[in-house]
Amino acid sequence: MIKIYTLCFAFLSIILSAQDYGVASIPENLLENSKAIIRESSKDHILKAVNEMEIKSTRAVTVLNASGEEFGVVGIAYSPTHKVSNIKVELYDDTGKMVRTFSRKDFSDYTHNPSAGLYVDDRILVLRPVYTKYPYTVKASYEVNTSDTAFLNFTPVSSYHLAVQKSSFTMLNKSGIKIRTKISDKPLAKVNHSEDGGLWQYSYENIPAVLREDLAPSIDYLVPEVEFSPEKFSLAGRQGDMTTWDSFGKWYYHQLMSPVSELTPQIKAEVAALNLTGSTEEKVKKIYHYMQDKTRYVFIAMGIGGWQPMPASEVSAKGYGDCKALTNYMRTLLLAAGIPSYYAIIYADDSVISFDKDFPKFSGNHAILMVPTEKETIWLENTSQKVAYNHLFYSSHNRNALAVKENGIEIVNTPIYQPEQSKEKMFATIALQADGSIASEAKFEFSGGQYDSNLPLIGLKDDEVQETMKSRHYNLKIDKIGVQNLRNDRENGKIGYDLKLSANGFAKKLGDDLFFPVMPYYQSMTLSGNDERKHPFENSFPFQDDYEIEYSLPAGYRFTDIPAPSTVTTEFGTYSINFKVNENKLRVHRILTIHKGLYPKEKYKEYLAFRKKTASNDNTKILITKL
Repeated sequence: MIKIYTLCFAFLSIILSAQDYGVASIPENLLENSKAIIRESSKDHILKAVNEMEIKSTRAVTVLNASGEEFGVVGIAYSPTHKVSNIKVELYDDTGKMVRTFSRKDFSDYTHNPSAGLYVDDRILVLRPVYTKYPYTVKASYEVNTSDTAFLNFTPVSSYHLAVQKSSFTMLNKSGIKIRTKISDKPLAKVNHSEDGGLWQYSYENIPAVLREDLAPSIDYLVPEVEFSPEKFSLAGRQGDMTTWDSFGKWYYHQLMSPVSELTPQIKAEVAALNLTGSTEEKVKKIYHYMQDKTRYVFIAMGIGGWQPMPASEVSAKGYGDCKALTNYMRTLLLAAGIPSYYAIIYADDSVISFDKDFPKFSGNHAILMVPTEKETIWLENTSQKVAYNHLFYSSHNRNALAVKENGIEIVNTPIYQPEQSKEKMFATIALQADGSIASEAKFEFSGGQYDSNLPLIGLKDDEVQETMKSRHYNLKIDKIGVQNLRNDRENGKIGYDLKLSANGFAKKLGDDLFFPVMPYYQSMTLSGNDERKHPFENSFPFQDDYEIEYSLPAGYRFTDIPAPSTVTTEFGTYSINFKVNENKLRVHRILTIHKGLYPKEKYKEYLAFRKKTASNDNTKILITKL
């Protein structure tokens, strides 16, 4: 039987090598919305033992235009446990004629991480083929021998605007290890698969490119996937058990966490020097602020395939680490104070991505800390020296997490942001001048996810903050602008500042009269409504904007007609605007609330109508008449 399987693999290779790469052979439906097309992609695996696997990889991509060049870049990762050989790259013109070949010596060799980390075992070979005439095709093939068998998955589409003509994944399991599979078909495509003893084959054909529309969700929501979970695996020379989440958690705790969490005399002395008093919450807060002030974020990808944190003692001595290292250091500091906490693995993403409680799998992309107390569960984000205590970034909210405990994994839920907890609060006074200019003073305060988006302001130079504000309020013809009292309340998770500006041409002349829009500090988002929606849409970020503005008139003017109040209520959110006149002053109070949600494409026109209505109300004009 094994000989037959080997012949199948060889026959598949012959078929792939005979592929026609001429652009004329691309099905018409794959060209629509495409920047590039995967002509063929195959990954053939032979799992020989728990710590031995061979992979043969071939991928040919046709780059249609300059916007698709990124898809023609060849990247091949390698590491001490992931050996790469037989690298071959071929370049074809639009007729399918091969015009150039490349080998390993033509590749650049880089550290494999996005932030130039100091300590990284993983590396990547990168080749950027240059060809001046579009379309062209890049075909890359190589072989891998690895002892790492924890990560297996088949995702034929990884990006918007990328079509797939053919894509396949095969697994020949000679190891005797049980491997669970999970097929996630989507309307976009369904997998063809067959199983014959130890040989599994999966393939997709003719998957059209996904257009990135306004409010598009994560591509993971739309594309199909086949996931694999071996009950036994090896990672960087250490064998583990993934039969259940508990067995995986025990391995993670004892093999990855315990060896790097030693309570050294130095760590004990650090905590003792803090002279902790008060409630558990007060102690956690003091230790957290100490950790933030002492450390900084640096990418680390060494040890057990980049999944094991660097030792807490090293973080203590050197003052830096990545999300894994800083989270475990904080956990170790709390342990020295007698406070239990749990290293928690999550998928950090604007869209909600959670773990399947019935499908144990080595995955996730971020680490945070869970600190249960009698009063509440405290969540700590440890990679930022500026972020508030007990505040998770919105990309970590509203999903489950893997809390690593001594006796296994506990799947827990992170907090959920309500729109009212992710608020922009603004109160402004605006003095209108007879020439149409304004002088304004405003106070802004941000919480929740809006705290996250304003956190980059902290640490900027004064002139950089001013330039940011000019860009933020680009709709105003700003003459002068100043920002004062920029503050980061790390106790309560709020950022605030005072904004003082003058702007010209705000009010327009209508004879001797003036008219002006009621919302100077807000520009409604522009959404496309020209074409029929093709895919679901998502509001991934719930929020509330609460604006109050008091206008004062120039001498010799009075208000005429005042708009009626307006309220709009939908499943997507709510909107209200009210007007109140007191002598020569007008107070406008406007609240926009957007709910988090993933909606079917059929509801997009309703959502568009809601946002057009709010934009129309925001653009309401006030007329003042000269006496």
